[in-house]
Amino acid sequence: MKINMNNKFVLIVSMGLAFFFFTTKILVAQHEIKRNGPAHLKLSLNAYSFSEMLLPKEKKADQPEFTLMNLLDWCAEQNINAIDPTGYFFPGYPEVPTDEYINQFKRKAFQLGIDISGTGIRNNFTSPDPKVRAEGVQLAKDWIVVASKLGAPVLRVFAGAIPEGYEDKWDEVAGWMIECYKECAVYGEKYGVLIGIQNHGDMLQTAEQCIKIIKAVDSDWVGLIVDIGNFKTDDPYIDIDEVTPYAVNWQVKESVIGKDSKVRTDFSRLVKILNKNGYRGYIPVETLVMKDRVYDPFILVPELIKDMEKAMNETIVE
Repeated sequence: MKINMNNKFVLIVSMGLAFFFFTTKILVAQHEIKRNGPAHLKLSLNAYSFSEMLLPKEKKADQPEFTLMNLLDWCAEQNINAIDPTGYFFPGYPEVPTDEYINQFKRKAFQLGIDISGTGIRNNFTSPDPKVRAEGVQLAKDWIVVASKLGAPVLRVFAGAIPEGYEDKWDEVAGWMIECYKECAVYGEKYGVLIGIQNHGDMLQTAEQCIKIIKAVDSDWVGLIVDIGNFKTDDPYIDIDEVTPYAVNWQVKESVIGKDSKVRTDFSRLVKILNKNGYRGYIPVETLVMKDRVYDPFILVPELIKDMEKAMNETIVE
């Protein structure tokens, strides 16, 4: 069979386009997390819910100390299966805790049947000062080692606030963040700890921004901590849906509108999003101090967990 030059050109172009779309599909897919089987959701507690007790601003003389060890006991009493012990609450933070303390915490958690779903730090990867960013990377590296010793699969890190004078230079600042995340990812892989980038309502306010960062970092050891209360968009549920394929952990809050909103999260809609995307893993919940209400995590955390459990039980996995 003879192929004239015109047909040959069309064939070559067609094969080239097919190869382009095939390779593009692979490149896009590798940034999403491949999960087999239906959704499988495991609730956890983010220790920040007890921040005011674990790090009281003013300690009264007759006030008994409340520590992460006490929180483990309470989780066991409440049949909470996992905990995210944020780094701030370990003795001496930002310095790393001693191996003795890490091992005591790890042993106690295991004996109580409580998994460690992750931990986190405070960092600033958006500072125009390279020294500040470097300090944040080193802090992350130090706590990657701590997470590894704890058996925590994920270390939660921030981006940072939009720096003054850079309000219209998002891409430039994002470049600094990406460079830091890449360095953390290499170190995380070495210790078997995922880097979870949290959208904290600062540089990361939309699904588009989050996904852009994840794809630019381009590492199997980086994913998103989906903070459902910090998408600054008209309908945060749309953003939550879009980022779920990239999620390695969560912060489920009482409201998706913001910490002071009285509009409660639609837990049924949230669980449907998780099920639709086939998410498998931990779902840490977090309550926050709000204006015009008495804050008692001993009451509010069980209420939040009950709402999530109800939605999980009532929502059918399709």
